[in-house]
Amino acid sequence: MGRQGGSRHLKRKPAPKSWSIHRKELVWTVKPKPGPHRISNCIPLLLIVRDILGLAKSRKDAKTIISQGEVKVDGDTEREDRFPVGLMDVISVPALEKAYRVLPSGKGLMLHPIDAEEAKLKLCRIENKRVIKGGHMQLNLHDGRCVLVQVEDPKNPEKNVYRALDVLKIGIPDQEVLEHSNLVEGMPAIIFGGKNMGRHGSIFAFEERLGQKRRNQLVTIEDEDGIRFQTIVDLVFPLGHKKPWISLPEVR
Repeated sequence: MGRQGGSRHLKRKPAPKSWSIHRKELVWTVKPKPGPHRISNCIPLLLIVRDILGLAKSRKDAKTIISQGEVKVDGDTEREDRFPVGLMDVISVPALEKAYRVLPSGKGLMLHPIDAEEAKLKLCRIENKRVIKGGHMQLNLHDGRCVLVQVEDPKNPEKNVYRALDVLKIGIPDQEVLEHSNLVEGMPAIIFGGKNMGRHGSIFAFEERLGQKRRNQLVTIEDEDGIRFQTIVDLVFPLGHKKPWISLPEVR
């Protein structure tokens, strides 16, 4: 009987383009374990420690650092070296008093340095929602989290203000919902896919078409210089109300 399950190996050349690694120096690289993010939208924690942050020179040294609990993901100690780290995740190294947020850029995913206060919060996009037993709402977020919203009167849900593709500001590691923002015109947003990946600005307008799904609608975003560009709604990540809730890197 043959081995079941997917491959546990990954070559560097066909690895996701979002990984900032050398493609031709070596043949093999680390493949992330199944987790909250897809392989195309994440980076293994070991590559972050060794190749991006430069805290180790070999996989053995990086595994030692991670297994000793020196690295935290979203405020929780992570000891699995192949753990998938994805969009908006917060990486902190307490021994160095440094923290980073995973953000999209023109070359893929990058680590954006943040201060200790900003490292206490995370933005999560609502992918979908469902009504569960008792009439309460369950919000399913982009990083695999599920948030339960208590509804006192299921027949008249006053808290039913959440829509798919909205954003929540969550405190970490307690996962308390701090604020909520809708995906509407005038709100700040960043693009995490396509040729405009990493560009951010305010939402200028939506182009709705009869019979078209909301995720496939075209959206126009205007940056600080007044330059407008388009993408689909599914590739847009809201960042807050009139101003972003997090710091953002400069777009080159």
